[in-house]
Amino acid sequence: MRPGRLLFFVLFGLVLAPAGAGEETRPNVVLILADDLGINDLVCYGRKEHATPNLDRLASGGARFTSAYCGLSICSASRAALMTGKSSARLHLTTYLPGRPDAPSQKLLHPRIITGLPPSEVTLAERFRSAGYATGIFGKWHLGDAPGSRPEDQGFDEAFLPPTDSTPSATEGGKNEYAITRRAIDFIDRRKEGPFFLYVAHHNPHIRLAAKPELVARHPEAFNPVYAGMIETLDDTIGLLLASLEAHGLTRRTIVVFMSDNGGLHVLEGGDVPTHNSPFRAGKGYLYEGGLRVPLIVSWPGRIPPARIDEPMVNMDLTPTLMGLCGLPEPAERDLEGVSLATRLEGGPAGPIRSFAFHFPHYTNQGSRPAGSLREGDWKLIEYYDDRRLELYDLDADIGERVDLAARHPDRARQMQSRLAAWRASVDAQPNEPNPDYDIRLARPLYQDFDASAVRPGTTASDTARLFLPWRTLMNEAVAGAGGRAAKR
Repeated sequence: MRPGRLLFFVLFGLVLAPAGAGEETRPNVVLILADDLGINDLVCYGRKEHATPNLDRLASGGARFTSAYCGLSICSASRAALMTGKSSARLHLTTYLPGRPDAPSQKLLHPRIITGLPPSEVTLAERFRSAGYATGIFGKWHLGDAPGSRPEDQGFDEAFLPPTDSTPSATEGGKNEYAITRRAIDFIDRRKEGPFFLYVAHHNPHIRLAAKPELVARHPEAFNPVYAGMIETLDDTIGLLLASLEAHGLTRRTIVVFMSDNGGLHVLEGGDVPTHNSPFRAGKGYLYEGGLRVPLIVSWPGRIPPARIDEPMVNMDLTPTLMGLCGLPEPAERDLEGVSLATRLEGGPAGPIRSFAFHFPHYTNQGSRPAGSLREGDWKLIEYYDDRRLELYDLDADIGERVDLAARHPDRARQMQSRLAAWRASVDAQPNEPNPDYDIRLARPLYQDFDASAVRPGTTASDTARLFLPWRTLMNEAVAGAGGRAAKR
């Protein structure tokens, strides 16, 4: 057993109260994660052409965060931060697994990331299982499938990881949503005496897009009718899950958390433009707010009062927060980066202003380049690593990040750049190295002549796709030329 994991179990064993009456009153935890769901894809976040009655009802009875950040704006990296309470920069898992090959269109090489969540890391599932909880994951893991990295090796008693895609039918959606939900409900049926930690990680609404034809037909006015049908499917399955808790009398004994792994996909990829994140800029793969901000709803009837919470948080906060809400010792490891929001959720005051730093040293299939960002209050800095360009935004006045203030406030930009560098050093973040095969002729049309982050959506997904099509063709060629078809995110 590695030292970090051993230390956790020793400390946890010393401070955990003996099993007994206290354990019987511990709440269950249901953590539901969507895949590429945008910040405004739910009606309760302002999306009028979608149908999300179950999630809207969950939000109206609990806490809805308006400035929740994912761990990083790409799948595996964000999920690793969620599971461990550590930044992806510290973990050296800063993109999706297995990662995109390097290409001559890149000025910098990607750093070599780890290929799966190491067995030395302590996950949420391990923390709960050590406290006597039954644990299960149903859906998407995406943190490695080698021994030591699999869910069963990372604290889950049960795991059901179906294929990403399914054929829509009378009983199924396009992402195995109902198969996942049936297995999750079966887990609740068998573990209803509790306590349990249930992680429901949907593939919805990640591309490839697919939904039941009748649901697509219900949304002819949506930006993307297929995507709208998928969102309705996701909401329906969450309604089934909540109904199961209610049927067993578990609603008031269960904390339900709903979140997305990263922002919505706003570019043409896989034949579709799934969504837009307006008024926020860009989406998945970017360090702009459209990529980092995600919906977050936390519900526990009788304990968490209805509230809108505007102060920022990051998904790493869920580790100490859930421990605190469940009456368990908050993690004592010094390298954890989350902050407990338990008191805030239970009606307490907002905490002090925090800083939020991100390190994304990769070129992505969405068109982004290696960069880092730092938010301090309403000020946000983005530093591009390939040309050292700085962008500075005042989020209070410019939530869409369209007015770069770096030239007007050079001292602030340089100071924030210095603090961002200090943070990277403190977590041993991996740097980029120059690419000896770099070809500016390949890079120019992808990253200089066209800025995929700045494209404003058209009225429909089809209109928007036409704006991206020439660029997407060149990006696909660049990725294919690097080493065959890019690995699936």
